[in-house]
Amino acid sequence: MLRIGPIQLDLPVVQAALSGNSDVPMRLLARRFGAPYALHEVALDKLVVRPGKFQTRLLRLPEEDHPVGGQLMGAVPEQFAEAAVLMAERGFDVVDINFGCPVKKVVGRQRGGFLLSAPQTAIEIIKRVRDAVPPHVPVTLKMRRGMDDGVESERDFFRIFDAAIEHGLAAITVHGRTVKQRYVGPSDWGFLARVKKHAGKHTVLGSGDLFLAEDVVRMMSETGVDGVTVARGCIGNPWIFADARRMLAGEPAPPPPSIPEQGRVIREHYDIALGFYGQGAALTLLRRVAIRYADLHPLTKRVRDAFIRAKDADDWLRVLDEWYDPNRDWPPPRRKTGPGRLIAAGARE
Repeated sequence: MLRIGPIQLDLPVVQAALSGNSDVPMRLLARRFGAPYALHEVALDKLVVRPGKFQTRLLRLPEEDHPVGGQLMGAVPEQFAEAAVLMAERGFDVVDINFGCPVKKVVGRQRGGFLLSAPQTAIEIIKRVRDAVPPHVPVTLKMRRGMDDGVESERDFFRIFDAAIEHGLAAITVHGRTVKQRYVGPSDWGFLARVKKHAGKHTVLGSGDLFLAEDVVRMMSETGVDGVTVARGCIGNPWIFADARRMLAGEPAPPPPSIPEQGRVIREHYDIALGFYGQGAALTLLRRVAIRYADLHPLTKRVRDAFIRAKDADDWLRVLDEWYDPNRDWPPPRRKTGPGRLIAAGARE
């Protein structure tokens, strides 16, 4: 169980905000596999408050897409708070503050992870957002473990972390890499354990290097965090939520999804996207997701290339018919254990 303010979740595993990925179709599919809570891809505050296509799409939430968190990024406390209020008014169940994005252009504009090096501004954003958003709407925070590995960076981290608790934030997600690390090197789970011990009863979620259900169970066991947010590990792999639920209930690790099952889910993802976006946009957006689905296929490169070459809906469906044919004798599917790291079914590292 996991509680985020008044929201009670029956599984301590949630889908993280993923730029360019955690849109409505991906979130709905994750929910069908047991994710009890999902976050919208991070949104820039000034685009949230500006009327236009982005605002319209952002604030379009299907009834079945709840509870849902809206993650915000920005640099100006007043504008950040204005966007947070709008998201709460338009139906987001949680407002999430992003102090974790390590992308260079984001950090260069003093947003995202940069704010870990500017604790005064970061704390002002936290205070203004919590004061502006209605009390019944939880406010949460996403952080990395600091700008770098320096002593001052860690001191800034805990200054911001403690201020978030003091100002009543409902939960804090901590990614075990620094901003300067970006996505290189291991996530420091030992740091997550220290943070949870420091936080006491306050809700802490862990993030980083969660690619299998086994990783989810191990992080919770080794660090004591209250829950986890699965990020890159769920792109093209919604099965991770159902698998984690089984393993946290004491069942053994399930086998990877069969080739026909993979094809069925990709087709389901396509159908949801088609209904939400229309054909042209659905194919454009799904092409990059399909590449990640292909990681689980035993003939990854050939399947990936086939998806890339698909120019229209007919091509797309032909790829599914050919490469996920339930009547063919396929080699065993693969398991994704990290970016670019794949092993055969049945193997263990």
